This record gives sequence, C-alpha cells and structure tokens, in this order.
Amino acid sequence: MLSLRDITAAQAQIAGKVRRTPLVESPTLSALTSVKLRLKLENLQFTGSFKERGACNRLESLTESERAPGVVTASAGNHAQAVARHGARLGVSVTVVMPEATPLVKVTATRRFGANVILSGTSYDEAAEHAARIGHEQHLFYVHPFDDPWVMAGQGTIGLELLEDAPDLEAIIVPVGGGGLIAGIACAVKETNPRVRVLGVESRRFPSMKHALESSPPPSLPGGKTIADGIAVRRVGEQTREIVRKYVDEIALVDEAEIAQAVLLLLEREKTVVEGAGAVGIAALLHQRFALTGQRVAVVLSGGNIDVNLIARIIERGLVKTGRLTRVVVTVPDVSGALAQLTRVVAETRANILELNHDRAFSGAELGETLIELVLETHGFEHIEDVCARLGAAGYRFERK
Repeated sequence: MLSLRDITAAQAQIAGKVRRTPLVESPTLSALTSVKLRLKLENLQFTGSFKERGACNRLESLTESERAPGVVTASAGNHAQAVARHGARLGVSVTVVMPEATPLVKVTATRRFGANVILSGTSYDEAAEHAARIGHEQHLFYVHPFDDPWVMAGQGTIGLELLEDAPDLEAIIVPVGGGGLIAGIACAVKETNPRVRVLGVESRRFPSMKHALESSPPPSLPGGKTIADGIAVRRVGEQTREIVRKYVDEIALVDEAEIAQAVLLLLEREKTVVEGAGAVGIAALLHQRFALTGQRVAVVLSGGNIDVNLIARIIERGLVKTGRLTRVVVTVPDVSGALAQLTRVVAETRANILELNHDRAFSGAELGETLIELVLETHGFEHIEDVCARLGAAGYRFERK
C-alpha cells in the first residue's frame, strides 16, 4: 500500500526535474462559487499535465536492466507525453500506444519527444491491452499510467505542495480517471492532516471510480464520447480503488455541458487554458456538487492539453448559451433590395452579422419569398430581444433557432 514515506521520497526524487507549480488565488471564481478558491496550475507543467510527476518518479526508480530494453505504456495523451519526455532525458527508448481518437495535439507532442507512437483501439482500455501485449512480446517494462505505487507517489507530491503552500485548506478537489492522481494526493493529505477533505470529480459518462467503490472487482464500463478524454477510463486500478476507498471523502459527477462551461470560464475569466479533464473540479464547484460554502478550497487543474478545434467549438457553444451569439431565420420578399433593407434594420440594433445564408431553392418558402439565415454577434439576451423586437416592428416574420 502507498505510504506518506513513498510520497516524500518521490518529492526528493523528482525535485528539479518537474516543475513545482503555483497555487494561485482566484477572486473571480471565488465569487462565482461561494468558496475561498485557490487553483493548483498543473497545466503549467512542461508537457502540460500533472502526469510528469508520476512518470518521472517511475522511470527514475527503474534499474538499469529494466531500462535497457526500453519501456512501453498506454495513454490517452498526457501520460504518453510525460513518459516520452523523461524517457528521452534518461536515454530510455519509449513505445506508446494511444487510442485512435486521441487529439492530434497530444499525438504530435508525444512524437516530438522521440517516442514510437502506435494508434490502436477505440478507448484507453483497448490501447492498454495492446500495449501489454507489446510489452510481453518484446520484453519491455510496462509503465502503468495510474495503478502503480511509484506513479501514485509522484502524483501525491501535489498534495504535499498544497499543504505547504496553503496549510489552512479545508478541502481539495481532484479530477478522477484511473485514480492515480487522487490516490496519491489523498494519501499525502490525509496522512499529514486528516481534517482536510479530499473530493473527487468524474465525468458522468465515465463514473468508473464511483462504480468501482460499489462493486468488486471494479466493473468495466461501456464508455462513450467525452470532452474530458484525459479521465475517460472504463476500469480503474485495483490499487487506486483501495486507496481511494480509504482516504477520499466523496466523489461527484459532472455533465458534458458543465465541463465545457468550466473550460470556457477558465479561459475567459482566468486567462488559463485547461482541458476538459482538468476543468471538472471547477464544473463541480459551479454546480454545487459539494457543500463547501465559505470554505477554503483548492482545485487541481490537472492539464491543459486541449485541441484548438475543440476550444473553438466550446467557445461558440458558450457564446450561444450566454446570449452573445444567436441565429435568426427571416422571411423576406424575393425582390431586389430586400436583403439590403433587412441588413439595415439589423445594423440599427448594433448587432454584428457574422454569417448570412440566402436560401431560395431549399427552404420551403412560398413562391415570391425567400429565407435569410443570419448568425448574429450580440451583447446578451436583452440585446437579442431588442433585435427581435426591431425585426417584428419592421414587419418581418422570423424564427430564432
């Protein structure tokens, strides 16, 4: 079983090789969540994720005979980059198996560190099975991304840093995938100050740890698509489950829309880029999954490796949800000057036309009419209502989409 001594040893082992990330106060998010909030910025690690800690500690702990043939691992992206980076630093050959749907930014970064990347399987679990076969066939040391005491000890150094930087903390919120991060942090924190609550957050589409605590052995969930790909694990570790059972106070679930909202909020208010898995703690706070009002709380922002295309989609959906982007379909006479007249009415409302689609043939409009679809940039829901009122006053029939 993982111990505080293991984590303290890991802290000395990785010192100078992994960043000691800052713990920053967030007055803006404190006001929104009704807690005294601090953010642990693990997205500022060199590879953009807390995974550096465990990978560094595990590779540093290998014997020369274990390192010589090379190592193999499976990862949805962050662990892969961490093992690749520290393997290159130590001169260890690294093979990584990643799911076929892994974001390109993570695949490219892993290859940049010199690792041999194999894309296989539709999920982390399938990639892990392939990696285990490669390890057996080629006699490579398998570096497990979470169910390994050296890896957990490395991740647990975050807990030691949190208590050193903020000894007055009352609760720590941690993302949960396979369980290595929260197991390490919970052990470090509870063995040092058992009064501090350790709270986990999972994606509702992958509630693996919550289910594992309720059954034995841990079940393998069917899986699905989630923007929190870094914690999309169908089966948690045997060791991590027992440590979580011993030390963690509570685990909550968050939805996809809530995760997306948290990513956007961190980007807009904190100027911090965080991937879906890293934002689940903020999502849980925003939607009051824990009773923490007025308490001193730290949230671990576990990683920042998010695909820019996904960021773009999250931003657009967030703009729609907050009334800063809307779509209106307007019926106009199919005559010369009708489009100019419509855009003039919209311009008077100070809404900005981002897209315009003029559809005669496929809209189903009556002969002599046409539909014009407008995507508008607005200032909020009151502005949208003003735009609609102006269109109505000008005699237009329209529908908001």
